[in-house]
Amino acid sequence: MNNRPIGIFDSGLGGLSAVKELLDILPNENIVYFGDTGRVPYGTKSKSTILKYARQDENFLLENDVKMVIAACGTVSSVAFDTGKDLGVPFLGVVEPASRQAVSATKNKKIGVIGTATTVSSGSYKKAIQRIDKDIKVYAKACSMFVSLVEEGWVDENDEITIKTAERYLKPLKDEGVDVLILGCTHFPLISAIIGKVMGENVTLISSGGACAKEAAAYLKDNNMLNQSEEESTRKFFVSDTPDSFLKTAKLFLNTDKDLHAKQIRIEDYGK
Repeated sequence: MNNRPIGIFDSGLGGLSAVKELLDILPNENIVYFGDTGRVPYGTKSKSTILKYARQDENFLLENDVKMVIAACGTVSSVAFDTGKDLGVPFLGVVEPASRQAVSATKNKKIGVIGTATTVSSGSYKKAIQRIDKDIKVYAKACSMFVSLVEEGWVDENDEITIKTAERYLKPLKDEGVDVLILGCTHFPLISAIIGKVMGENVTLISSGGACAKEAAAYLKDNNMLNQSEEESTRKFFVSDTPDSFLKTAKLFLNTDKDLHAKQIRIEDYGK
């Protein structure tokens, strides 16, 4: 038994999709979440900047005595995964779990990946997928505007701007005939209804955050690290910008009407 919290971080709100998936599986777990809302998005930053941000985010979570760190951020998982190797607690990203799930799901060996510009240019998903099956073809498309649309709350399945943006972004992947599409940014599940309609019912969508949550849950169970306390579990949210807009959109990610509270911190204080 381990009652310490699970630490999850992302460049903004997107990682909350992984939080929801994890709590659906393990509702008794305590959570500490950090969203770097003051520096979002990570996907347009240089590798050196992303490395610095990732280390600061990880240091903050470790200060909160977490038992596991999850980088619920496709960009960090793609270009800064090594920052999590020496934390002293288990560390998971989203690339490998989603890649394994996608390989299991594809029938025609054509997998699409959408993510931020940095995630796509890193080739991380293609490398992970082809390590499993070198015969699979991977088609990647940067969809950076999706992050802004989600952060703005433009997630209704009938939102014309988001629909038009999705149609333009996803056309090349439809033309290639992919039968599996990895949502390689944890913001994207919020518009999965739109993405699914554009891609068609024969395309399986893989949530990178959801795949990571399942592997995190399995790891905790296998290593006897689950929270078995009878005390009510806690969810603590921290951000690097004012909490107001975060709290409003967070309810969409977590699919809850409950009041949420978030505290603003100075993430720059947690290392260089």
